[in-house]
Amino acid sequence: MLRSQPGTDGHLPPTLPMGAADIAYHLATRGRPLPVAFVFAFTGRAPSLDALRARVAERAHHIPALRYGIERRRRRLVLADRVAVERHVHEAWLSDDTDGSGTGRLMLARPMTAEGRPPWQVWLVHGPDGGYTLGYRSDHTLQDGVGAAHTARALLDDHPDDGPPGHPCAWPTARGVADALRDVTASLRAPVAKPAFAMPVTGRTRVCHADTALTRLRLIGREHGGTVNDVYLAALAHAVRVWHLKETGTAHPPLPVAVPMSVRAAGEETAPGNRMVVARLLLPCDEVSPKKVLARTVAATGRMRTSRQRDAVRLMLAAAPRAFGGRIGTRLVNGAVVAGPASSVNFGDALVHQGAASRRAAVFSELAAGVRMMTTLTGQRDTACLTLVHDEALRNAGDLPDLWLAALRELERA
Repeated sequence: MLRSQPGTDGHLPPTLPMGAADIAYHLATRGRPLPVAFVFAFTGRAPSLDALRARVAERAHHIPALRYGIERRRRRLVLADRVAVERHVHEAWLSDDTDGSGTGRLMLARPMTAEGRPPWQVWLVHGPDGGYTLGYRSDHTLQDGVGAAHTARALLDDHPDDGPPGHPCAWPTARGVADALRDVTASLRAPVAKPAFAMPVTGRTRVCHADTALTRLRLIGREHGGTVNDVYLAALAHAVRVWHLKETGTAHPPLPVAVPMSVRAAGEETAPGNRMVVARLLLPCDEVSPKKVLARTVAATGRMRTSRQRDAVRLMLAAAPRAFGGRIGTRLVNGAVVAGPASSVNFGDALVHQGAASRRAAVFSELAAGVRMMTTLTGQRDTACLTLVHDEALRNAGDLPDLWLAALRELERA
């Protein structure tokens, strides 16, 4: 996780060892590809497949993350001799995909690149009413969400000069180290009760989205001393509470989720490998008042920030043997321990491709390791998109995005 950016000196090494987070994904999926996708929705006339392939051919060779395949048996990344663009860039037509769920399923369900080629694809998906989507996807063993954001920007944007900020590495406090060790210990204990997520998984997933103005979340956070991420997580906690109450008539206890945090430093934007750690967070689904839910969430995430817990985990994994760090990672993000990941990525300015600006961006991945649900908040310019990927075993989980929007309305009134 502390590897320097390959290619900054014009040279790409022929092989790179997997980092601890890469190994964690490899173990969690038992060596199968786990798609992570970044999709951008557009209105208007779509570009041609030939024009899209020409853009990708022009840039792919200069992006390190797109040059490596995965040699799973030896747990390393291997440099490919060349990138055959026509085998990486594809086109599809989904005329009935009015809400983006069909595109989401396509991005997760289609087989990943095989035959030893670098595991990434670009899709041009034609939707209804003249709309279209550009999608970039990779194998999560090779790349995290922030890395996918930078790669999609570098590959597709007319002027690729924006994206999530790099993480400024720092030394953690003693409390940060203690909290990181607490999370590891909690992952090894008997799991806490998660009644809404206790059913067997089916292996069949659904994808749904909800859009809102990013300024709404900023204003709510400013009013209550929190961040956009705090508001997103608090609204998610209240949505799960209401959803479970409607389904069972009972309140849900605090819900453990895994919060991924980027440790991708400036200069590592398109480096291959996962540059991320996770922290365990209890969403206060037991709290009745949305205002108190937000207050508890702000306190919990504030402690993570001030203690620099992400840097504590970063340094612990860097010091530990990679295989050991990978196995700890599989415990921290496992369906027996957490309901699933709750992540966020701020993409920045809208992606502009051949003069057209995307109206929405969303990043998400397939489920693994018994996880029943994952949520992501993706910010692009002035739009925030909540994406929910859930196992079909979660009855009526498709209601959660609307309940999340309702929770935001309650927080605005609080």
